[in-house]
This record gives sequence, structure tokens and C-alpha cells, in this order.
Amino acid sequence: MTPASNRSKAERVTDRASAQARIDRVRAFRDELAALEREGVTLPDPDTRSCMDAHHEALIADLRERFDVDIDGSQKRFSLGMRIASLIGALALSAAVFFFFYRIWGLLNTPVQVILLIVAPIAATFLAGYAHRRERTGYFTALAALVAVACFVLDLSVLGQTFNLVPSRNAFLAWALFALILAYSWGLKLVLTAGLVSLIAYLSATVGAWGGLYWLSFGERPETILIAGLLITLPGWFGNLPRPEFSNVYRVFGFLVAFISVLVLSHWGRASFLPFSPSLVEAGYQLAGFVGSAVLIAVGIRRGEGKLFNLGATFFLLFFYTKIFDWWWDWMPKWLFFLVVGLVAVGFLFILGRLRRTGHAGDGS
Repeated sequence: MTPASNRSKAERVTDRASAQARIDRVRAFRDELAALEREGVTLPDPDTRSCMDAHHEALIADLRERFDVDIDGSQKRFSLGMRIASLIGALALSAAVFFFFYRIWGLLNTPVQVILLIVAPIAATFLAGYAHRRERTGYFTALAALVAVACFVLDLSVLGQTFNLVPSRNAFLAWALFALILAYSWGLKLVLTAGLVSLIAYLSATVGAWGGLYWLSFGERPETILIAGLLITLPGWFGNLPRPEFSNVYRVFGFLVAFISVLVLSHWGRASFLPFSPSLVEAGYQLAGFVGSAVLIAVGIRRGEGKLFNLGATFFLLFFYTKIFDWWWDWMPKWLFFLVVGLVAVGFLFILGRLRRTGHAGDGS
């Protein structure tokens, strides 16, 4: 097989995550062939092996050149460290920009303040674009893009204070759109998550305003956040949208926010919009939490998506154990309570183990 044909096959890979998954499959295939050879199993003839090895070497070289993927476990560990360092660096640099602006703010006149506020996010965006052209891993790009988002948030906030503008929930929408533009431009999931946080705040404030609340008080009614979280999941079900690798982020993050809201409402019924007694509201949301997490587990199993499966299982256990605590903690001896909790955990282990053995949970679960 020629390098050109290798190139045409590899061109089907359009993002770094898919390229890394392909490299991992090649490594697993080679390891299995080596194990079979040690066990004396008949393998393909030397010419076929040579052809496969040449194809894989060309494929690895091409994907490494285009996406800077990790070839072995050692490189993966370094990449994890780089992701953590880029996140910490982005948070630290954003905080540095924030405190630096407030440190020198009183020393500047209004025109200089406005110029600095306008230039800061633009400069950080150009820096992110430069980093994207220079490196393929995306770590420095994500760092610079998050700093640009932080500068833009600071920009609108300080401009509003400087010119005594009326606060508006539209600022959340502006921040979200800016972050989403950067995320989709360079394929940055971390920046996408930051944009989704702002978008959820905007949607929650809007729903709260429709319900008669002052828009900044949306946190007093968790149902506004619940609705926003469910709305965020909608783009994740359409595979034909730009950046299909973002679909899982929409689904997992949206359901995470929604289930946290349901968990809060299951213990704080007075915060609900529903015209029922707090105890009835709490019971309803507890039931909704059980049913919703079970449905999410089923969806994760059916689609073979481990993250959805794990998210559903985590919240099912949270709802279950909080209910056990409400029922038995006050009157049951503490040793017996923890014994029951341990036995329940063992029961879940047997159930999940049975699902695993029968293969119902899919590869990702």
C-alpha cells in the first residue's frame, strides 16, 4: 500500500481525539499480534505482516505530523500533565489580568481605560490564533483563548461600571458567544465548557425573568437552571452540526447541570415554582431523579457512551444514598446503617458486573 493511499485513509480523521483513538487501536493490534506470536498461533505470512507494518508506520507518522498524538503511555502521561498545567496556567493568568487591571485602574484616565479594555481581549485572541498555527496539541491555544475570554468578561464588566450602564443578562450571552466562537474556531473543548457556563447563566436568567424574577435572582429558583441544562443538551443529539466531537460535551455537561438542579430541588422544595407543598415537590423531584438517571443509564448502554452511563449511574447512587440517609439515619444504629449501605454497594457491584459480563454496557461503558 502506498503512502498516498495511507494519506487518503488518514484524511478521514479530522480531529486530535479521533487521531489518538486510531493510534491506540494500532498499538492494541500490534500488542495482540505479538501475544499471539508468543503463544504459537499461526499469523499472516511475512509479506502481509510487512505490508501491515509499513501501512501502520506511515499512518502513525502522518497522524503524528498533523495532530501531534501520543504514541505510547509515557507520552500520554506527559499530555495529561500538560492539560492540567494549561488549565492552571489559564486560571492563574486570568486572575493576574483581573488583579493587574484593578491595581492600576485608578491611575489611568477614561480614554486609556477604554483602550486597554478593548485591546486586551483582541491581543489575547491574536495570541491564541498564533499559538494554534504554531502548535498542534492545542494546550497553548486553549490557555490563550481562556485568557481572551477572561479579558472579554472583564471588558464588559468594567465598561459597564465606568459608564454607569444598567446591568443586563445579555452580558452572559455576549460572553457565551465570544467563547463559543473561539471554541469552534480552534476545536477547544475547555473553552466550549466556559461558553456553556455563560450560556446556561443567560438561559437561566431569561427563564427566571419570564417567571417574574429579577434576572440576577435566578439562582434562587433551581428550576431555571434545570431548564437551561436540558436545553444545552439539545445540540448534542444532532450529529450533522459543526465540530461533531463537541456533541458529547453538550450532552454530558447539560445533563450534569440538570441533575444537580434536580438533586437540589429534591431537598429544597420551597425553591420550586410548582404550586404544591414543599414535601410533595421534594418527593416528585426525588422520583424524577431516580427515573431520569435510570433513563440516562439506559441511553448510555444503548449508545455505548461510557460518560452518559457513568453520569447516570453516579446520580442514581446519589439519589439512592441520600434517600437511605433520610429514611434510616435518625433511628437506625450507626453500625447497622453503614452495614446496610455497604450491602447495597455490594448489590450494585453484582448488578453492574452482570451487565458487564453479558456485554450490555457496550465498549464505552
